[in-house]
Order: sequence, then C-alpha cells, then structure tokens
Amino acid sequence: MIVYANFHSDLAVHLAAHEVLDRWAEHASREIWLTRPGDVLVTPVPLSLAFRRYAGELTATPHESVTVLNVPPVAGAPFAEAVHRTGLMGTLRSLAATRPGIQLLPIALDVSTAGLAAQLGVPVAPYGPRGITPGALSIAYHLNTKAAFRALAADLGIRIPAGRCCDGTELEGVVSAMLTRHKRVVVKPNRSAGGYQLHFVTRTEPWSAPGPLSGEWVVEEHLDAARSLSVQMDVRKTGPRVVFCGEMHTAGGAYDGYFSPVEKSTDATTKELTQWASALGSHLAGHGYAGSCGIDAVLDPRGRLFATESNVRRTATTAPHALVDRLSRAAGLREPAWLLATGRSRAPHTFTAVAELLREAGLAWTPSRAEGVVLYRDTASDGQAWPYAVIAAGHRRVRELQAQLGDVMQFDAPS
Repeated sequence: MIVYANFHSDLAVHLAAHEVLDRWAEHASREIWLTRPGDVLVTPVPLSLAFRRYAGELTATPHESVTVLNVPPVAGAPFAEAVHRTGLMGTLRSLAATRPGIQLLPIALDVSTAGLAAQLGVPVAPYGPRGITPGALSIAYHLNTKAAFRALAADLGIRIPAGRCCDGTELEGVVSAMLTRHKRVVVKPNRSAGGYQLHFVTRTEPWSAPGPLSGEWVVEEHLDAARSLSVQMDVRKTGPRVVFCGEMHTAGGAYDGYFSPVEKSTDATTKELTQWASALGSHLAGHGYAGSCGIDAVLDPRGRLFATESNVRRTATTAPHALVDRLSRAAGLREPAWLLATGRSRAPHTFTAVAELLREAGLAWTPSRAEGVVLYRDTASDGQAWPYAVIAAGHRRVRELQAQLGDVMQFDAPS
C-alpha cells in the first residue's frame, strides 16, 4: 500500500480553511498502524524515529521496512499538489514500480487523489485494478455535506434533528425563525467536519452572522446530548459491513476521544444505529462507493437517537481501530474494549522516556496479558500532551488501566 494521509482534502471542508486542515494533519502519525513491510506512508508531518521504532516493535514491522515520505502541505491546495511541488512524484513512481500490485489508500477519496493515482499508474484501494467505480467520487462529495445527508436520512427513515438548509443571505432569518421553536440551535457550514465553524445560538444571546457569508448552511435544533455515538462501516460492492460502534467524547462539537464498544447501551439503541449504518452503506454501495464511512449520532436524555452527519471517508478512529484489531488478534483477544484519549502531563517528557515509563509501571501493551496502553500518535512538540489508547478485555479493566496511567503520568485529568 501507499498509505496516503491526505488530510488536506476538499471533501470534508473547503481548502481555504488551511489552518484547520493543518491542525488535523498533525494527527497523521496514527496512519503508521496501517502499514506493513514494503508499504509507503505519505504524510504531511514528519514522524520521529522513536515513534516509528515503537510502532514497528509492537506490530513486528521493522521501521526500516516502511518508507516514510514527508510532504509539507501547501496552503489552500490539495495534498496531491503538494506532492508535485515538493518534487516527490518521481520518488513515488520509482517506489510503485518496484512493488507490483501496490495500491494507494487515501483518507478521503477526492478528485486530486484519483488524479494522483492515475499519474502514478496505481489503483486506489479498495477499488483495485478495475478502477474507481463511476459515481463513487460524486457520492462521496455529496454525502460529506450536511444538507445531502439530511435529505437522504429522511428517505431512509433515519431520525435527524429538526432543521433547515439555506444560503448565507438567508442565514440570520432562518436562525431567528428556528429560535422561535427551539431554545437553542446549532449553525453549521454545509461542508464541515471536526467542529469547524460550528456556532451554538440561544434565544437569550444576541447573534449575528460571523462576517460575510457564502455557500450553504444548515441550522438545526440543538439537542441536549446525553451521549454522542458513532458507527463505522466498510462498504464493498456486495454491501456494507459494520466494523465497530462507540461513544465519542466531544469538546465544542469536535471529536476529542472514543470508547468502544458503547458502554451501558441498550440493545435497541445499538440495533437502531447499526440499521441506519446498513441503510447508508447500501445506498453508497449502490452508487459505486467502496471504503470507509460512518454516521455520527446523539442520544437525548429521553433515550431517542438522532443522526447528525455522515462521514464518507476514513475518520479519527479508523487507523486506531486498525491498531486495536491488529494487536488484539495477535494476542488472541477476540472482543476487546478500547479507549482513545489524550492526557496532559504536568511535566514534559520525551517519547522514549514515556514508553519506558509505561513498561516499568506494567502498563505498556503486553500480548501475553492481552491488555495495556499504546501511544498511538507521535508526541506533541511540547512533550506534555499524550494521545493514548487503552486496550483490555472489558470496560472496567480499561477504566482501571486509564486511572493507573493518569497516576503514573501525572495527568491533569483524563480527557
């Protein structure tokens, strides 16, 4: 595989939001868990040697067996353009030529990625040698918008919050009208992800549109969310397969952590969510799409489930889940519980020091015990923010390990 970390894509948000895309791209190191010997990782940020060695030891993939190409992004441009501007097309062609059968696996199936794959002469995974199916690109772009998902959800019987779609000139009027019926609303750009440009508006707080507006917007009733849930699928020509469900932790409407499977969930809730996922996946398969996709949803205090958006691409949980699945299978752990979170240490550490600290404390992932903590992303530059995964046989054990980790690392608080 060429694991292609194209965080700079116009599929999720407009490329003009390059500061947001740069922030997301800082997470690209997690893509290392998808690689195997002979693979190529194309990443917008460098990976430290310490992290690469650590990942290689855990997956029995020697770090030198994976080629890592760092492609600095270009503001306002898709990732493929950065590949061209850095002069790495020749390198990629050479790497592909020595790896018969290699495919390109992107985070997002966008137009520039399809063009890059064609220039390299390699197929896009999981479409294979037959090529990207007609309609796949258009349905991916279409259903990564809020308005398109709302319209499809109504047709598929998927429950969604009350809301309206409008353009920028109508936005303030629509917000005012919605607030006559609902105490609080959320304003979203039609093409948005990760909490980008979300605005929460109440009746008691004066609100005006944030500067000149263009494009389309969605205004929805803001639901008091008892929990935020998501389901992730793998779609193939034969139809969709639910891969995992979990509970998201959010901050300001943005993803901030995950726990799977869903704790204290009723069978009815999980069943409804997976039914919605299957309906969406079947629709995507019918339009030629193949690959990862998911639905985000909230559970209100009355126990009613509402879908809020679809993500027709790989998401923040896709690569970490591949890590969990890979380690769990090798250790014989058939149904792992797993948590993704970030802790902030009171003192800075190096990556190597933290990895050793986990081993000394008996918290590091150990195949023989089939449990432990994994540092699933490279460290931040300040050495204090530490993204981690906890894997164990059940929810309670995951929470116990997380609490022990917080003590050892002197985290301010688990997030």
